Amino acid sequence: MQLSRDQLLRAYRDMATIRAFEERVHVEFAAGVLPGFVHLYAGEEASAVGVCMNLGDGDVIASTHRGHGHCIAKGCDVKAMMKELYGSVEGLCRGKGGSMHIADLSRGMLGANGIVGGGPPLICGAALSAKVMKTGGVAVAFVGDGGSNQGTTLESFNLARVWELPAVFVIEDNGYAESTASSWAVGGDQLKRAEGFGLPARRVDGHDFFDVHDAAGEAITRARSGGGPSLLHVVLDRYYSHFEGDAGTYRGPGEVDRLRAEKDCLKRFRKRVIESALLGKDQVDTIDREVAALIETSVREARTAAKPSAADVLTDVYLSY
Repeated sequence: MQLSRDQLLRAYRDMATIRAFEERVHVEFAAGVLPGFVHLYAGEEASAVGVCMNLGDGDVIASTHRGHGHCIAKGCDVKAMMKELYGSVEGLCRGKGGSMHIADLSRGMLGANGIVGGGPPLICGAALSAKVMKTGGVAVAFVGDGGSNQGTTLESFNLARVWELPAVFVIEDNGYAESTASSWAVGGDQLKRAEGFGLPARRVDGHDFFDVHDAAGEAITRARSGGGPSLLHVVLDRYYSHFEGDAGTYRGPGEVDRLRAEKDCLKRFRKRVIESALLGKDQVDTIDREVAALIETSVREARTAAKPSAADVLTDVYLSY
């Protein structure tokens, strides 16, 4: 699929924003100023952006516990996200979601999820709604390799096929479910699993934005046109350990350094668009500076943003009909 210059600029900006956001959150968490758990998405940017650039405002996504990248790729406000991580009432969820449950329904981001494999059933509901109401909407679930082993995920494959739902399941296989290698813990092949339920499936290189974007575009177009659900097996790598504070001793010596040097999706994107004269080096350098300024402002504002009061404790708990 041919992308315009504006689309290429957007793709790089979104990926660079995710990377800068995650690198800074890593620093902030290490300083002890962020509450709760944090799971970073750095290294996987091409997956979120490659998929979400094919989606519109009427489409929805469900994320995992590693959800910051999906949020940014779906258009959530970066400053409000940072405030959310700081526990501020000015945050995206008024400080009540934090990292692991951050959401923005107005942007079609149904939420990060602390339940492994919790997203696929949610998008089956969203996809059923879109089908019944004939909105033309598509629902996408991002699932890790660990989540792909959950019964909820396999049941969702079956339900989506039986009901011919406009749904896409994206397995982000970063090589580890927490500290357990997917090569050891995932029985069989992800594509053959999908085929067992009659889902069209494709394996893509998660280090290559263009490969992800093309495959996602095909799957989302199929879903939107009534062709039913499908699966993408995105093979990629995360740069940080499972959660902030995890020593990562299960990874080999120099593993992450090699990944950053040889498979970085931002470096690959920059190299391709600049060498092909699709974008100028000055254009991507400008984006890097603008993104750095945005993240710096986001942290500065988040540090001084209002914290919840006692009166906020019981808000957003009960719904009156």
